[in-house]
Amino acid sequence: MTKNQLSTTAAEQVNEERLLTLFLELAKINGPSMKEQPVADFLVKALTELGFTLEFDNAHHNYNGEVGNLIAWKEGTDSSIPPLFFSTHMDTVLPTEKLQPVIKDGVIYSDGTTILGADDRSALAAYLEGVRAIIESGVPHGPIELILTVNEQRGLVGATHLDYSKARSKVGYIFDSSGDVGQIILKGPYSSRIWMEVKGNAAHIALNAEEGNSAFLIAAEGLLNMKLGTIDEETLANIGIMEGGELTSIIPGSVTVAGEVRSFSKEKLELQLKQMEEAMQKAAEKNGGNVNIRIEKKYSGFDIPKDHVLTKTVESASHNINVKPYLTETLGGADTNVLNENGLTCLTLGNGFQNIHSFRECISIENLINTGRLTAALIEQWYETHKQA
Repeated sequence: MTKNQLSTTAAEQVNEERLLTLFLELAKINGPSMKEQPVADFLVKALTELGFTLEFDNAHHNYNGEVGNLIAWKEGTDSSIPPLFFSTHMDTVLPTEKLQPVIKDGVIYSDGTTILGADDRSALAAYLEGVRAIIESGVPHGPIELILTVNEQRGLVGATHLDYSKARSKVGYIFDSSGDVGQIILKGPYSSRIWMEVKGNAAHIALNAEEGNSAFLIAAEGLLNMKLGTIDEETLANIGIMEGGELTSIIPGSVTVAGEVRSFSKEKLELQLKQMEEAMQKAAEKNGGNVNIRIEKKYSGFDIPKDHVLTKTVESASHNINVKPYLTETLGGADTNVLNENGLTCLTLGNGFQNIHSFRECISIENLINTGRLTAALIEQWYETHKQA
């Protein structure tokens, strides 16, 4: 048997009908952020049947959720092979109540009244089927670990509070991107939020308007002097929240303005945050107001080399299932950012969902099946790579 024949054995064992049925079943589970217990219950049963030992952490105690992150471990047929993890999140955005998947022309949608939840129930289904294919094919493999997080959609919260002492693997993959299967994301951004509480002086427009100093107008001048949008090819800045005011008859005395900066460069991130801060401070000083500014780090960036074993393994595994791999980068955030920041090494892979967080969300059956096939192929290729080393 040649290496290529061995590499495709388990991938060919992926049962397309079984994987599609599994995804449709998972998609229907109502388990949005902070309420993932039904999804966890489903996974406990499925993973136990596949021979995994399971452990939950207490991440949910940090934000009053239902259940913590799930770490599942399966012994390999060859313990000399370094363990490999696959990660994704259990939660979805809302609404998911009474979700009904619909298949049209090879693409899975919701019925238009909810999201679909392909982000990221498609990865969950693919992992389960990929591991099942490995077992049924009988190919040798190293230890397999699943790191399944909660509360990802609200800002990578579960991964931030993950008990990393429970993870036994050091390297792995996260299928969680809108690119077709074959997409390999090597680089992700640094990201921080900026909160600006602008103070003026409240007054009634008819009774004591002369005492008023509109915080809205101060903030507006600050915003006009900020660099926003695409700063350069590596950096984005946005203002997404403005809150304040009491009544239409009251000159507003305060307003909260909040935004976010993302950049592949930590230095450029800090420079952009400083520019936004200084613009608002100057506007406040010029107009007799003041501003309190707070910077909130979201996550750190990552940059996996092209010649890293993870990169080479997924390129080979993709070719083995006749999928063309391509390397890219993204300014979007994922659990990948947080896991890399906490001592693990992983990269993001495309699984092809589209229009996420909307009623138009969808995923092609081809991408769903290829995610399962690539999962199995990665486990096989990982074994081959390290057995030859």
